[in-house]
Amino acid sequence: MKIGVYGQVVKKEDKNLYETFFQKLEEKKITILVCNTYLKELYNVLGYKNSNLLSFDKEKGLPEDTRLLFTFGGDGTILTASTFIKNTNIPIVGINTGRLGFLATLQKTEILNELPRILEGNCSISERSILEVKSNKEIFYPFAINEVAVMRKETSSMITVDTYVNNVFLNSFWADGLIISTPTGSTGYSLSCGGPIIYPQADIFVITPISPHNLNVRPLILKDDVTIQLKIRGRSKEYSLSLDSRYNTMNIEDEIIIKKADYKINIVKYKNYSYFENLRQKLQWGRDSRN
Repeated sequence: MKIGVYGQVVKKEDKNLYETFFQKLEEKKITILVCNTYLKELYNVLGYKNSNLLSFDKEKGLPEDTRLLFTFGGDGTILTASTFIKNTNIPIVGINTGRLGFLATLQKTEILNELPRILEGNCSISERSILEVKSNKEIFYPFAINEVAVMRKETSSMITVDTYVNNVFLNSFWADGLIISTPTGSTGYSLSCGGPIIYPQADIFVITPISPHNLNVRPLILKDDVTIQLKIRGRSKEYSLSLDSRYNTMNIEDEIIIKKADYKINIVKYKNYSYFENLRQKLQWGRDSRN
C-alpha cells in the first residue's frame, strides 16, 4: 500500500505527532511518499529525518496507485493538494493543524486513534464537485474546489460583469466582483459576501456578487449542469481571476467560461462525522456570545 503525505507548515509542538504517525504507518509496512518540500520542512523545523520516507515532486504528482493522501494543515492545504492530485481520484484525509476547517475536519488530537480505521477502509468518502474554467488565456490548473471569483484590480472603481447562463443573458453585475461557488465553497468567500450555506452533495452552484452597487442584487442559485460565461468591463485594462487561492491577472478582453468539471475530489470522512455538527462548531451556532 502506498500513502502520500503533504503539508505546508510544520510546527515544533507537533513533533511527537509526526513521529508517532509515521511509526504507525511503518509498522504496517506501508510505503510512505512525502512531498519533497514538506519533507524538507520536517527536517529543517523538527530535525526529523527518516530513511524510510520517500519523496515525491508535487509538480509530477503522486502515483495513481496511491491509496490515500494525508494532508497536515487546514482547508488551504487541501486546496493546494488538489492541484497535484487532479483527476486521479486519490482520497484526501485532511488533518486540521490550523484553526477553521470545513474540509480538514479530522483534528490532530484524533488522527492517531482514527488512523487504523481509515487504513482499513472503515470510513466514507464525500465527493466534492469541481469548477472548470476556460479562457483564451492559459491558466495554471484551471479548476477550483471552492470558488471562481473575478474582481477589480488596482482601482477603486467597480467593474461590470456581464453574465450569461447557457448563452442566455442573466445580468450585468456592477460590483467589486463576482463569485461562482460550489457547495464546498459556500462556507468560504461566498458566505462572507452574503451567500447561502449549501449542503456539500447538492448539485448546484451559487452566484454571489461582491459589494454590488445595487443592494437589490442578491445571490442566485443555479443547477450545476449549466455553463456560465463572464465578460468584464471597467476602467482598468486588467482584472483579477481567483481560483480558490490562486490568482491570475487577466486582460479586460479575456472572457471566462465556467462549468462543472467531469471529475470530483474525494474527501475522507472519519467514523461518526456529522456535517451539521461541524457547521455548528465552526460557525458557533447556538453559542451565547455574551459569555
